[in-house]
Amino acid sequence: MNEDDLEPVKAKSFEAKVFDTCSIEEIEAYIADLRAEIARAEAAIGAKKGFRDSAEDVFRS
Repeated sequence: MNEDDLEPVKAKSFEAKVFDTCSIEEIEAYIADLRAEIARAEAAIGAKKGFRDSAEDVFRS
């Protein structure tokens, strides 16, 4: 078993960008990356809410 398989996958880190030196294409790519990360975070929230709701249903019964 490889110990690297046990390490959590690190999410891409986003830093505030200085747009003065960026091209329009670079800024558009940055926005696309941010939108993808937002979608991933929203999916994680949805999954966690689903797990929580399922657990609450078990304890309500």
